Amino acid sequence: MTVTLNSTSSVWMLDLGQDENRFTPRFLTEFNQTLDAITESSEPAALVITATGKFFSNGLDLELFQPDAKDWGSHVSAVESLFARVLTLPVPTVCAINGHCFAAGAMLALACDYRVMRTNQGFFCIPAIDLKIPITLGMTSLIKAKLTPRSALDLMATGWRYNAPAAREAGIVDAICDAEDLINIAKGMVVGLAGKDRHTLGEIKSTVYCGVVADLTKPLS
Repeated sequence: MTVTLNSTSSVWMLDLGQDENRFTPRFLTEFNQTLDAITESSEPAALVITATGKFFSNGLDLELFQPDAKDWGSHVSAVESLFARVLTLPVPTVCAINGHCFAAGAMLALACDYRVMRTNQGFFCIPAIDLKIPITLGMTSLIKAKLTPRSALDLMATGWRYNAPAAREAGIVDAICDAEDLINIAKGMVVGLAGKDRHTLGEIKSTVYCGVVADLTKPLS
């Protein structure tokens, strides 16, 4: 697994990798390092988050971490802190969903400002109900902030696997397209916003999502 960042234009490309891109400690470290590079820069920038291959992300690595393990809480807290960071990043963000987008991977996509999903491969799903893993307050707040009450409940309580047309109908994604158009459409959503003042944009996002951030950064009981 290697998270990479390409900043050769005003639209920066963050690629999660080409496997299942699960949220391991190494993944979180690499992801946070790329966000450091973005926030420490000053030139006009927007960010596309995507991956390579069959998966966008399959979420938490349940082989490494189980809900009854002593380090479960600290790991989930680290994941939620990453969501809060993406949610309030002071540059425009769009998630280009290239493949299966499950669980914490789906919540990462929701933390972005915009989402576009390829039509011919992949599902968007939060399977917590079927895994018998309760969704934390912070993650619930994130989902509720981005979706209608009906869509939020359906996503969390049914375990449905949304294909691209169903995800667009539910308001989960803003656009759908063929695979070959995915990155260009994602870039098109944010390229015109790359020059927005970072301080102002960061303040706006932090204010709009202040309640979500508070829930995401609250210590787990």
